[in-house]
Amino acid sequence: MENKQFLAIGLVVAILIGVTAVFFAAGDPDGLESTAIVVQGEKDLFGPTPEDGDPEAVGHDVGFEYEAPMPDYAMGDDAGKMGEVIAVVVGIILALLIVFGVGKAVTASKH
Repeated sequence: MENKQFLAIGLVVAILIGVTAVFFAAGDPDGLESTAIVVQGEKDLFGPTPEDGDPEAVGHDVGFEYEAPMPDYAMGDDAGKMGEVIAVVVGIILALLIVFGVGKAVTASKH
């Protein structure tokens, strides 16, 4: 199998898995997010999760804030599942481009 064909098949499979995962993903925080919420003191270990991004629901200032370009793999409240699908596809393509860029830089530095 040729490298380009292998790459194309891999890209299609990655996009299919990513798009399918959008419809099975839970809206609750995953383990890493939940641990960060507990460590920041916004949630007790066995307590309910505070509302996303609402410092008033927590009862104190969050202290550290960062807004991702596509938070929770979404492109705004109005986009719905289609926005999540677009965000996943864009993320996969950007990751692929970054990996290729790093690979080209590493191979170019060896020559």
